Amino acid sequence: MRSFFRNNSVFLSLSLILIIVLGLAIAFIPKGELHLLLCNSHTPARDIFYRYYTGVAEWFPYVVCVALLLFSRIGDGVFATSAMALSALSTQVLKHIFNALRPVTWFEQFMPEVELPLVEGVKMNYWLSFPSGHTTSFFALAFVMCVLLTSRTSKTSITSRTSLTRNSRIVSITGQVLLFSLAALGGYSRIYLSQHFAMDVFGGIIIGIGITFLCYAVLSRFEAKKWYNYRILGEKSSKKQKNEG
Repeated sequence: MRSFFRNNSVFLSLSLILIIVLGLAIAFIPKGELHLLLCNSHTPARDIFYRYYTGVAEWFPYVVCVALLLFSRIGDGVFATSAMALSALSTQVLKHIFNALRPVTWFEQFMPEVELPLVEGVKMNYWLSFPSGHTTSFFALAFVMCVLLTSRTSKTSITSRTSLTRNSRIVSITGQVLLFSLAALGGYSRIYLSQHFAMDVFGGIIIGIGITFLCYAVLSRFEAKKWYNYRILGEKSSKKQKNEG
């Protein structure tokens, strides 16, 4: 497990910094003020970008899960699917337990004098705010991809020469920074669009990363099993080649 944390240290460190910064902001800045501080920098270009980028969490994770199941090891696909499904389920359960107000409803009740900067064309939600499901999906998917990336680059480093090892490390670090940035951008999009508060995004980050880690901790024990390494399309292709030969 030490190698897991070492391999994914960049992504986890950046996520921890974000969690701490958000936690401090939530603790010391009033809820309404913090939301306005984070969502008031609207421009037409940003409105368009965040409106469409936030929707990536609604379909892209499922494309990745199906692709991994079909084209990669079955175990990788099961890992990704389990992480996405369990994180989504956990989020929905917590949403209905807390039944927290979304920003639009909250501001109408507690700060009616404030007019939120909303984006035209975005359908606003009013309840079930905590935690942010989109943020959970963004971070769960990013961490899944990070784990799969670093596991491959670490294996390459073990079996390759020094120059290739250095290149693998560069790829690993760059990939982790990129994946974190994409996930963080997705989380921020929920605040920018006034669909969620910072607290909702805070919870989504923790759930997405936490559930993904638990799924890895369980499924990694089966990595040496035949079913884990089975490739649906790969196996069919190899059998076809044998038959042709």
